[in-house]
Amino acid sequence: MLLAARSITKKFPGVTALNEVSFDLREGEIHALCGENGAGKSTLIKLLSGIHPHGSYEGRFEANGEEARFSGIADAARTGIAVIYQELALVEEMTVAENIFLGCEPRRGGFFIDWPRIQKEARDLLQRFKVDLDPAARVSSLGVGQKQLVEIVKALAKNSRILILDEPTAALAEHEVLILLDILRDLRARGIGCIYISHKLEEVFSIADRITVLRDGSTVSTQNAAETSKAEIIRQMVGRELGDLFPRRASQTGETLLRVQNLSVAENDTATPRLHDINLELKAGEVLGIGGLMGAGRTELLMHLFGAWGRRLHGQVTLGGEDLSRPTPEESILRGLVLASEDRRRYGLVLEHPIGFNLSLSSLKSITGGGFIRRNIETRRNQTVFNDLRIKATGLEAISGRLSGGNQQKIVLGKALLTEPRVILLDEPTRGIDVGAKLEIYEIINQLTAQGKAVLLVSSELPELIGMSDRIVMLREGRIGGEFSRAEATQEKLMQAAMSA
Repeated sequence: MLLAARSITKKFPGVTALNEVSFDLREGEIHALCGENGAGKSTLIKLLSGIHPHGSYEGRFEANGEEARFSGIADAARTGIAVIYQELALVEEMTVAENIFLGCEPRRGGFFIDWPRIQKEARDLLQRFKVDLDPAARVSSLGVGQKQLVEIVKALAKNSRILILDEPTAALAEHEVLILLDILRDLRARGIGCIYISHKLEEVFSIADRITVLRDGSTVSTQNAAETSKAEIIRQMVGRELGDLFPRRASQTGETLLRVQNLSVAENDTATPRLHDINLELKAGEVLGIGGLMGAGRTELLMHLFGAWGRRLHGQVTLGGEDLSRPTPEESILRGLVLASEDRRRYGLVLEHPIGFNLSLSSLKSITGGGFIRRNIETRRNQTVFNDLRIKATGLEAISGRLSGGNQQKIVLGKALLTEPRVILLDEPTRGIDVGAKLEIYEIINQLTAQGKAVLLVSSELPELIGMSDRIVMLREGRIGGEFSRAEATQEKLMQAAMSA
């Protein structure tokens, strides 16, 4: 036994986050931890990693057969525990190599940092774990999925005996997920124990030896993965049966709201094009899915349409039949086009501010008069959205950064919907959230299309694309690799379009 939690109870003011939770990890085991957002997974990880120190909880932790009393993160690290959190913790201005060795830089003569050695060892580590990144590249230039891979390599570089991964594949494309799972299988063969937290049950069942389910802060069960099923795990997670994981209800389609013709875009005047000759159209009442591997141009396409990225080289975009030539985010919102970004913590929310503050940000003009915010209108309107989206929080004054990922995503969506858009661009709207919260977001998508709005949906999860889209366009290296109707789309066809010339 590498690690064990014995009857752990953790309380915060007015809330019991964990109640008599027990859990253990064996040498050479991948133990999955499943549960809805708010089930207590993150709190348990913070206890295991020393963020919440010994004495702040009831119960007992054991590491390598002895009681573990972590007073901080350093104590947990000395025990051999490394944590890869869902939200990235990299220094954007530093290179990949500098981030990998941050805090444990090799030195010459005991004083001077050995930069050539850092570059060489970082390159060796990236090659060892099959991560195709330049160690000299600045982290700020990388996509979310690439940053996640840097986090993983950084943790593995410490030769830890216990690796805790919190939603490690949430931002990864399919081929990057396969690379990571191969890495974890190799670690398992070398006797390293892994706690694997994921809402993607396909991954859980492909990699896990055992599965522990948490619900409402309590342990529901621990089972061998081979002796249970996805349906049973979902039932235990949410306390109810979920028959249809992708409840897309087709709506009556209407006029073309968004048309893109021969669109080519570069990041700036001197850069090479990232998008080439993109053609697509989106009708009222329709969900158009956009897929592709990491780096295919999905996020760049949405960001450009919204007016937040890139220089248009040629092509035309029309919104409601009117030209959208050089949009800014403000102009796009005023004309009925809004974006919910994939990186909700960086682009979607002001984390230290309350829910109500964030909900109002994109639609302040509609609640201001004489230069002042009309608080009564703002509160009434925001409370309606808060209730309709079923945000799990004490109220509009709750701090956004303290909520679960699923509830943060609902705030991002609520903020976008308050602009009263006609076209909604959703970039990975279910990244890193649980099955129950995903279903609620899918129902929001259904409601939007039933109202005659149009949705452009980017997703790295092929089952989600197939299940929630009326049509699907796959991008490959900034070009359209194929277009499919809902009826003809299969995972094999979509992957072939994403990978083949």
